[in-house]
Amino acid sequence: MRKSCTNLLSYCDELLSDSFPYKEIENGILWEVEGKWTTLGAVDVNIGANPSAEEGGEDEGVDDTTQKVVDIVDTFRLQEQPTYDKKGFIAYIKKYIKLLTPKLNEEDQAAFKKGIEGATKFLLPKLNDFQFFVGEGMHDDSTLVFAYYKEGATNPTFLYFAHGLKEVKC
Repeated sequence: MRKSCTNLLSYCDELLSDSFPYKEIENGILWEVEGKWTTLGAVDVNIGANPSAEEGGEDEGVDDTTQKVVDIVDTFRLQEQPTYDKKGFIAYIKKYIKLLTPKLNEEDQAAFKKGIEGATKFLLPKLNDFQFFVGEGMHDDSTLVFAYYKEGATNPTFLYFAHGLKEVKC
C-alpha cells in the first residue's frame, strides 16, 4: 500500500510518498530525502541499415523531446519559490510554528516545540544553498520543502518538516 504525505496545513498538496525513503534528522523534526535527476521522454532510435529505403526523413526515429528533471519535483509537481534571507526565513518559521502547532496532538506539539529551534539553526546557515518549494497548490500557509546539494553530490537532497506532513493511506 502506498503512503502519501500531504501538507498538514493545506491538505490538497501531495509532497512525498513512501516510494522515496527518508531519514530523520534533527531529532525527527526534519526528514531528509535523496532526489535524483532523471530524463523524461523516450529516445527511439531506428537502427535500420538503409534509412532511404524506409519511408522517412533524415531525423526519423530520433525523439529529441527529452527533458532532465528532478524526480521529486516532477512527481509531486513542486513549485519553486523565491529565496529567503535570514530575516524573512525567521519570520516564515515564526508564522509556520503558530499555524502548525494547534493542528498537532499534545505529544507531537511537545516534540515539535522542543526540536524546532535546533532544526532552524540547522537550516539557517544553508539558506543561500537552498531552493525553496511548495506543493502544486502554492498556498500561502504551506510548509516549505528545501532542496540543496550536499558537498560533492550530483543529486539534490530534500528536507521536509516532518510534523508538517500528514500520512494518507492510498
